[in-house]
Amino acid sequence: MQKIIEFIRISWLELKKVTWPGKKEILASTLIVIILSLILMIYIGIVDFILAKLVKIIFK
Repeated sequence: MQKIIEFIRISWLELKKVTWPGKKEILASTLIVIILSLILMIYIGIVDFILAKLVKIIFK
């Protein structure tokens, strides 16, 4: 039980040292993730479409 209490105490002290991001940083990071996800989605969709057409041409 003593080890668990010590672990929690040390963890709490470490969490106090963390510099949490501000609202602007969170919004900017979220926007970047959304934009990159959309770009990747479009790219994979185009590649899938092209490969599907090639497979139809080859095996038809």
